[in-house]
Amino acid sequence: MSLTPEEVEILEGKQGEVLGKVMKTIVMYGDTFGASKLVPVTSNYGHLVTSFGLSMMKPVYELMDELIEANVVSKQNFTVDPRPLDFDNVPSNILQKTLFKIMYSKQKDYETQLEKMGLLSKDGFTCTCYMDEVGNIPKKGDVLSWAESSAVVYANSVLGARSNRNSGIIEMFGSILGKVPYFGLLTDEGRKADWIIDIQTDNLPEAQILGSAIGMKVMEDVPYIKNLSRHFDDELNESAKDYLKDMGAATASNGAVGLFHVENLTPEAKEFGDRLIGQNPKTYIVNDNELDRIKENYPIMWKDKDAKPKVCFIGCPHLSLDQLMRWTKDIEDELIKQRRKKVTVPTVLTSSPKVLEEFYKLPESKILNNIGVRTSYICPLMYMNNPLCGKMPVITNSNKLRTYTTSRYYTDGEIIEAITKEVF
Repeated sequence: MSLTPEEVEILEGKQGEVLGKVMKTIVMYGDTFGASKLVPVTSNYGHLVTSFGLSMMKPVYELMDELIEANVVSKQNFTVDPRPLDFDNVPSNILQKTLFKIMYSKQKDYETQLEKMGLLSKDGFTCTCYMDEVGNIPKKGDVLSWAESSAVVYANSVLGARSNRNSGIIEMFGSILGKVPYFGLLTDEGRKADWIIDIQTDNLPEAQILGSAIGMKVMEDVPYIKNLSRHFDDELNESAKDYLKDMGAATASNGAVGLFHVENLTPEAKEFGDRLIGQNPKTYIVNDNELDRIKENYPIMWKDKDAKPKVCFIGCPHLSLDQLMRWTKDIEDELIKQRRKKVTVPTVLTSSPKVLEEFYKLPESKILNNIGVRTSYICPLMYMNNPLCGKMPVITNSNKLRTYTTSRYYTDGEIIEAITKEVF
């Protein structure tokens, strides 16, 4: 890797031993992936994936103490992935709460460390930091040092920013240096599509299943998606952004996609069109039968496959304000049809603290509360990591949560039916 004289000086420890270690780590990381140089991080804010104070993460806390003591902190303020705990709004029994407290015993101490490192705000915990209410919205062309898979794929694809799928801590080191290795999705060549995804469905596909299908087919490659934008009149409106947020999270978790292009919709696809497609691309045709095949092959991890769900999670990644309002209306409308006053399964809608703050100002929040649905800022995945919670029959509309936990995937329509009727 070619380094500037200043970068060499940092690497040699002339600006401090700790900063030198950070630079050495970043250089080794870049060399591993064939990076040619380091480039400046240009976004206003960073984002960290490591938000949880697991007791077993002692090396992370020791590293943070070393960085703080040497005053080697982030050049950017940053947001962080969601907190793991919310006993007030998320169902848990005494044994589950006890284990949660043991698992995340370092949460308070770790958040103190994050504040010293450059945490944007005490409410800056969300996987959807790019929401307007949160304010960590990279501009097209911005170079980022991020790791959260669903945020990386959204920033690259929907916003046109540039970030590799970095690992936890490496993302922090990039923000500390203000520089990241130049390779992969930071380069023009690395952003060209290896696959053409031809959508041949009768209607708009379920975002989570389409993302799952694409992710499992292309893995870490870049797909160029055709015949999808017509469902949004070729306009990247709020509905389209919410759809691509959920679809992208599924591509990133069911595969390892860090960037997708949607013909006539996403920024680079609108600017460059088919010029984004690389040489000799592969083609994947997605029709209704293919999506049915994908869904039918999801494994059911419950011990009793006919069990009644104990909890329903909606919002992984975190919901937008529009999604919170839509889910409220859809659940309420179905309950009215069923002549019921409350949901039949304990249901939690998750969103960022800042989005929830705005939602609580709206009449929909009272409606949601009255029909028995709770809201929370947690990461459902962190909840399910509790072995006692993982044993429970939990349903979700999130393919990411399904992939990483024992929860069972239902489409949006199936979720509505499951939580408003006695179908089990």
